[in-house]
Amino acid sequence: MTTSTTPQPSAAAPLLDLQVLVVAVRRRRRLWCSAALLGLLIGVAVAVLLPPPPTAVTKVLVAHQADQPNDPGTLIRTDVALLHTTRIADEALRSLESREKPEDFMRDYEGIGLTNNLLQITVTGDSDAQAAARAKALADAFVADHVRRIQEAANAEAKSLLDQRDRMRDELAEVNGAIGEGSPESGPKASADMESLFARRAELTSRITDFGQRAAEARVGTPRLIAGTQIVDAPRAVRYSLPRTAATNGAIGLVLGLVLGLAVAAVGTVVADRPVLRRQIAANLGASVIAELPRRPARLWRRRRVRAARERLTTSLARTVRVSVEPVSLLELGCARSTSVIALDLARALAAEEPVVVIDSLPGPQLAKRRPKPAAPAVVSGERAAAVARQERRLGVGSVAPGTAWTDLQYLGTRTVLVVRAGHGSAAWLHTVARQLADQRIAVIGVVLIDPDPRDRTDGTLWDGPHTAPRGQNERPARQNGTGRRGTERLPMRAARVPDSDQEAR
Repeated sequence: MTTSTTPQPSAAAPLLDLQVLVVAVRRRRRLWCSAALLGLLIGVAVAVLLPPPPTAVTKVLVAHQADQPNDPGTLIRTDVALLHTTRIADEALRSLESREKPEDFMRDYEGIGLTNNLLQITVTGDSDAQAAARAKALADAFVADHVRRIQEAANAEAKSLLDQRDRMRDELAEVNGAIGEGSPESGPKASADMESLFARRAELTSRITDFGQRAAEARVGTPRLIAGTQIVDAPRAVRYSLPRTAATNGAIGLVLGLVLGLAVAAVGTVVADRPVLRRQIAANLGASVIAELPRRPARLWRRRRVRAARERLTTSLARTVRVSVEPVSLLELGCARSTSVIALDLARALAAEEPVVVIDSLPGPQLAKRRPKPAAPAVVSGERAAAVARQERRLGVGSVAPGTAWTDLQYLGTRTVLVVRAGHGSAAWLHTVARQLADQRIAVIGVVLIDPDPRDRTDGTLWDGPHTAPRGQNERPARQNGTGRRGTERLPMRAARVPDSDQEAR
């Protein structure tokens, strides 16, 4: 019975992987932390460099004739709109004996309805005393205008009612005259006409009395409304506290900067599509992750563990290079410095048994301008690689970054170890690297992941296909076992995960 190694079709990948998004945003913490810090500094700077002008505030109780318990605030909004009129602004400036234009003065104050009947007026000025005086004049002008409008409305209503009463009095006088003259004729028709005149006189008398009462009532409610409209909170200067304002503005700037930074990081992550998890990088490159190393120097109390991890990686790579009859190279993507360190460590380990020459094809000066040390392996540039003696083992170091001359990579080695920085290359570029290496017939032994995410729990080993270079003709025979049987294959390299400093803490 055989087991098929053909990978089964996986379920459709989601359009947005939340795990990848969270990991990528967390890895870009420098961006959103810097944005939050910048927002904090901007908020504090605004409070220090742009202090608010001297401000005074007052509150006015406004009584309305059409007040209702269920009023949604329409009346007080009307009062706020009336406050921002040139008539009230002109009256306030006239009381202040100021030559300022009402349009300019209207930009220095604002009103807000606190409740259905409470209006708050905020005014700015050149000083606290001027701001308080302007607030007092504006409140008095508003109260006077409101009282005048109430009186005018009451007088207009009373005059209308009295005019109607006077017209009915004139009509009543005509009816009384018709009744006084009487009708010389007698009979049922004359009696009916007299009865209608008496009924009309009674109706007119009742309506005249009603209009008189309504006119009196129209003026009765006016004093109550006038007395109810008053300044309930005298104008006072608003105290400005620089520490409190700076703390408030800083907190607001911090939150806004943090939100903006997180949004930019999330959008950039989705748009860039840069794999950061082990399973993503292994799947896009078609090779297993065999080791991990931190990018930055570890903390003092964790350097021993990182050093031990580098030694294990060097030993594993040296073992792989020794059993290979073809030259092996290290190709970097986004981590030239780390790749040069790994290459030098590997060359020193191999130099203990045979001469080793490092062929430098890195775009930067990581190897070319290094200071040579005693007993260190020789480093030559790619142009001088042809002059290297055949008895010396070659260790090529190159790059697969954009702009790489793909046809030159096979001269560095037909077998390679990719040193990839997590989150540096896009998924499309990782596919390009894998395709170009396959076209050049360069076998990928494995991937060394630099700067891995400390909370990554995904598997970077490709279990459903070959994850090491083809073996057989390209490898030396292994040592004979006890049965006299020659082994022609070695065990595949297991993915050795080397946590960074944050991961070791757990």
